[in-house]
Amino acid sequence: MRTALALALALSVSATGAVWAQNAPAAAPAAAKCDKPNALGVARTVEIDTASGPGFGFEHFKAYDFLRDKEVVLTFDDGPWQNNTPAILKALADQCTKALFFNIGKHAGYYPEIVKQVAAQGHTIGTHTWSHKDLSKMTTEEGVLEIEKGIAAVSIALGNKPVAPFFRFPALRHPPELVKYMGERHLAMFSTDFDSFDFKMRKGDQVLKSIKEKLEKHGKGIILMHDFQRPTAEAMPQILAMLKEGGYKVVQITGKTPVEPKPEVVQAVLKEMGGGLDEAKPMSSIIKSIDNN
Repeated sequence: MRTALALALALSVSATGAVWAQNAPAAAPAAAKCDKPNALGVARTVEIDTASGPGFGFEHFKAYDFLRDKEVVLTFDDGPWQNNTPAILKALADQCTKALFFNIGKHAGYYPEIVKQVAAQGHTIGTHTWSHKDLSKMTTEEGVLEIEKGIAAVSIALGNKPVAPFFRFPALRHPPELVKYMGERHLAMFSTDFDSFDFKMRKGDQVLKSIKEKLEKHGKGIILMHDFQRPTAEAMPQILAMLKEGGYKVVQITGKTPVEPKPEVVQAVLKEMGGGLDEAKPMSSIIKSIDNN
């Protein structure tokens, strides 16, 4: 049976002011004013205290159920990626709503300007390892390094800022030794309530159909999508319209205490990626195409 959030997990719900915790957590950041009165918006913000390394998403973690009927959390893996992530950001902005992005460290290094854009629009940015390797096939030490390099790379891309304390395992495979490390590192693990399987699809209408059918079955949930996938980017305006028309409400997830990268790992990432990522200007400001015709 799904349970309410326990006292060990601090949650602040901005829409109602209700708090589940032994000690009231800091207030959630105020949402930016939406100038679109009929937009989907954000129904409420949930703040999570990740000190114990809690897990979320009923596919693997069944201890905590903080979503009410017809509430959803929009999550995107494997970004940032050129064209696709900006297209998703525009669709979200058009509906004044927010999502949780799980960035791959290498991709953050490729496109730091997009990572900054995600943050500037008020979305939450977690991490998804350095290179998306299956951590269940690595030693614990190798897995820890994959996790830490991902955190460091996203932090660097953000301009040497801390990252939201949220992590999603590649392929949702979570070895017990690394689950323990999540608790030691004060990171919350996110599985999913249902997977869109958009990575198997070539058309946006297939992604829309998948999400709609699974929402009708579950009634609510943490939805796993990928901003790496073009069909998902193409379908996002229709997905958000479907949510609004169906009476679904979006919940934004924030962390009580962000995670700081380890200094020695930051230096290793800077060396591997060539440095300068934290000071890089947007690529569009220094590189342009010139028509030769």
